[in-house]
This record gives sequence, C-alpha cells and structure tokens, in this order.
Amino acid sequence: MSGYKRVLLKLSGEALMGDDAYGINRATIEAMVQDIAEVVNSGVQLAMVIGGGNIFRGVAGGAVGMDRATADYMGMLATVMNSLALGDAMKNAGLNPRVMSAIAIDQVVESYVRPKALQYLEEGKSVIFAGGTGNPFFTTDTAAALRAAEIGAEVMLKATKVDGIYTADPAKDPTAERYARISFDDAIAQRLQVMDATAFALCREQKMPIRVFSIFKPGALMRVVQGEDEGTDVFV
Repeated sequence: MSGYKRVLLKLSGEALMGDDAYGINRATIEAMVQDIAEVVNSGVQLAMVIGGGNIFRGVAGGAVGMDRATADYMGMLATVMNSLALGDAMKNAGLNPRVMSAIAIDQVVESYVRPKALQYLEEGKSVIFAGGTGNPFFTTDTAAALRAAEIGAEVMLKATKVDGIYTADPAKDPTAERYARISFDDAIAQRLQVMDATAFALCREQKMPIRVFSIFKPGALMRVVQGEDEGTDVFV
C-alpha cells in the first residue's frame, strides 16, 4: 500500500496525561509531537482532533448531576485547552500549526471555516480542530469523522493506547490476536468498540477507512501514514 497524502489524526485527551491522574504531562505531549513532526516534515497534510477527557476529569466531581448540554459545552472548552497545548508544543518543535474552533472564541483561536482549513493544509500547515462539532450530545470521535469527511482526508487515524483491534482485551487475555484488517461489517457483527456508533456510521457511509494504532509506540504514526502493517485497518 502506498502512503497517504492527507490524513486526520484523532487523539484522546487521556493520551496527554502520561502517568498523571489528569491534566497535561509535558514530557508526554513533547514525545507525541516528535512523531507528529516526522510525519508533517515528510510532506503529509495532517489535521487533528483531540478530546478533552484529561481536563474534564479534573472537574468531573463537580459535574455530577449537571445538565448534559452544559457538561458537553464544558467538555468542548476542554478540547480547546488541549488543542492550544498541542499547538504550542508543535510550534516549539518548529511546525506551523493552526487551531480552529467549532465554538467562537475569537480572542483565543480562530473559528472553524472549511475553505480556510483546506487552504492551511495546502500550504503545508497542520490544522487542529477544537471544540468538537460545536454541538452537545456529539463526541469528539464524531467530530473527527465529520472533519475528516469535510477536508477529504484519505483515512481517519484513531490513536489509542493499544496497537490495534484485538479479538479480546489483550490486557486480560494474552492469547488475544491483533486484526491486521477487518471490515466495517465484521467489526459491527463482532461488537468491536472501534469508536462511538455515530462516528463509526459516518465513516462507513463516507467510505472513510479507519486505522487504529498506538500513539505511544515510537514511529508508529509514520509507519501508518506510509501504509505499512501497523495497527488495524478498518475498511468498507
């Protein structure tokens, strides 16, 4: 398989925590950016969506009993915080990121406008999409699937702590085997939790392949965008 030219990388907020209980671990984010820089400097057009679970976890106790829409808006703000942190780390690594938010915070980041995002990608800049979809009740997985479709990404990369999709939980079952490739239909039939149902359905409808891999495995991101046998390929 030849390499990809334009991809969308979905990161969980928890990926930024390192060994911390919540928040952002600077060493972890800097190590992650090293792999991102390698990909961007190779000429791949890279867009990203990051969750907010690591930030929201710190205030989760106070959110108990809160209206769902209000809690989701708080989560969107958490994704903006993570996007700013990631963008800052990328800038320090010599990259030229642009953070665009689905919710208007013009004094902090520019608002998401699709033609502008496409222009940035064509110019070789990386784009970090913050604020989810801008609507409550939708996850950042769904935001990632939506943005991937909007920018014409060739693949959606789902970065996790595990290096792919397994027949069982590899942490609990040492005999579990990694799928190199699996179809959307088989993933649904086997009830494999690739991502939330709305995001998964959108990717399937748009014939958007998903590659699940470990962001903590050095060099894995580059191997994925080069089309090598890394992680699990979910195809239509």
